[in-house]
Formats: sequence, C-alpha cells, structure tokens
Amino acid sequence: MVALLLAACGGAPDAAPRSQERAPLVSVLADPGGAAETDLLSGRLPEARAQLERALEKNPDELSALTDLALSYAMEGHLDAARQLLEEVVAHGTSREAQVALVNLGELYALEGYFGAAQAHLTSARAVDPGVPGPAYAQALLADVRGDRAGSAAALREALEADQGGAARHDLVFLYPEERLHLEALLAEASGDAATARVRWRELARCAFPALAQTAQRRLEEP
Repeated sequence: MVALLLAACGGAPDAAPRSQERAPLVSVLADPGGAAETDLLSGRLPEARAQLERALEKNPDELSALTDLALSYAMEGHLDAARQLLEEVVAHGTSREAQVALVNLGELYALEGYFGAAQAHLTSARAVDPGVPGPAYAQALLADVRGDRAGSAAALREALEADQGGAARHDLVFLYPEERLHLEALLAEASGDAATARVRWRELARCAFPALAQTAQRRLEEP
C-alpha cells in the first residue's frame, strides 16, 4: 500500500474541495520526539518521508510511522493518499494509534467541508481516551467554526485541563497557518487576553478559508 501511495503522490496535489464550508482544524503527531518530528514540523517533507519510509521498511507494522507519513502527504495537499493511510491505521492499529489517526482524519474531512464526518471522527477519538488533549483541541476548533460557542469553550476547557503544562500543544501539527491563528485566538480568549484575541481574529478574518474568515468576522463584530 505504501509503495502504491508513494507513486500516486508524485503528481500535483489533489484538487481543492469545492465547498466553501471547509476549514482546517489541527492534526496530531503519532510519534512526538521521533526521528522525523523536526523535519515534519520544519516543513522538510522529503527528509521526513525518507526517515519514515526507512522505519516502515524495517518494521512494516510501525503504524505510528504510517500515521506521520500520512501527515507529510496531507501537508503537500495529497489528501486522498493521506486518508488511505490513516484509515489503515484505524483498522489495524492499537487504540492509541487509532486515536491519533481519527483526529487527523477529522481534519481531512473538515478540509473537504464534511463537518459532520469530522465531528464523528473527533468524537470517536475522544472516546478512546478522554484524558488525551489533542482530540479536544481539534474539537474546540471545529465547534467554533460550526457556530457552537458553548461546545467550543467546553472542549477547549477540557483540553487545557488535560494539558496543564502545554506539552501536548507541541505535538500538534498545523497544516495551514490559519489553524495556529485560530487556536491562538481561542486560547487568548480563554485566558482573558482580549487584545491578543482581537489581533488574531483580525488576521484570521483575512484568510482564504471563508468559513474561518466568517467566524473571525463574527467575533470582531461582537460588542
């Protein structure tokens, strides 16, 4: 499967989804601290893939490497290839491996405008272990885009309670800079830093994702 997807990913990124109701959320590293982490987070995707492919050659059952390989594809816009790998992890991985893959699948569905499917995947991810903050961060972002302010605040509160030192935020992967802006705006609001939140909402209101831009504009228009 990996070999087939490697061949498939040699061309142009997948066509952008047509839906205007689409938005990036956030993804999660399967192997934080692993050999490919620095390259992935720095955008050195060929280098990251080479390390992950070597890991899979040594151990084809290393599903955390498969999940992070899917992330590298998603970062280049190859959403279909990323989805196939993540579905493989959900089908055959441990509960922890499946949880990470479910979060990342949630982002892919949100990117295509399928917010209901994204919500279902994030709900499943949180059910695996409610004490893991990554799924709650993603769910806070999705709820906010869907106009569910109360749900967003509740999910973010749960994420922060589970991530009191902030370590889990270092394992988040932002496929688009708008994701980081969105999370920073929500975090600033949650901490009572209205000034920083307003700056982030202004930046987000100019972004290329209409659903996110509209969310930000609604915030800016609030008294």
